[in-house]
Amino acid sequence: MSTQAAEQHWAERLLHWAEGVMLALGYPGLALLIAIEQLIPPIPSTLFLPLAGFLASQGAWSLPGVIIAGTVGSLVSALIFYGVGRWLDQSLLDRLLDRYGRWLGVDAARFERVMRQFDRHGPLLVFVGRFVGTVRSLISIPAGMRRMRLAIFLPLTAIGSGLWNTLLAGAGMLLGEGWSEIGPLVARYDQAALAVLALVIAAAVVVKLRQRRPTIPG
Repeated sequence: MSTQAAEQHWAERLLHWAEGVMLALGYPGLALLIAIEQLIPPIPSTLFLPLAGFLASQGAWSLPGVIIAGTVGSLVSALIFYGVGRWLDQSLLDRLLDRYGRWLGVDAARFERVMRQFDRHGPLLVFVGRFVGTVRSLISIPAGMRRMRLAIFLPLTAIGSGLWNTLLAGAGMLLGEGWSEIGPLVARYDQAALAVLALVIAAAVVVKLRQRRPTIPG
């Protein structure tokens, strides 16, 4: 069996299991699945919500219920990663990334660049990061390490995650039987979104530098 075929077989078995969990446990089951999906990066982040949107199109659930359950699951995983960030120190994090970073798609040097950007644009990254690939989950760790106030972190996470979950579940509902096409589309979107995020950060840096430039008297 080729690697691609093995991955497809694994995804099909995972979806079959997830559908069973959703139908057995309802909305709490969906919230649990979304939390697991975001806590374990090798699981594609577009598997469960499009499926839940499809189930909503069949009358099993309501779309608002799917969005709320998905957002609750996103908040649970974000708080867990936030707690990990509060507990980690930099030396331990560097060792963990050196050993396991390849599974998360990030190494110590890349994470250090993220931390520098987080120090400058933390709230923006917490919100916008919910729309971007691996950043979606891992952005909560810098928030915890920098002790971002929960009064700021939780609303930004809830709004960003809620919007993203609405897009995924809504697309699954609209596409119906074709809901599985969403995954490949989002994979291409994530690459573009990373580029857009970099441009947004660069623009914010330019604006801030211009604001700090001393005014020369005329």
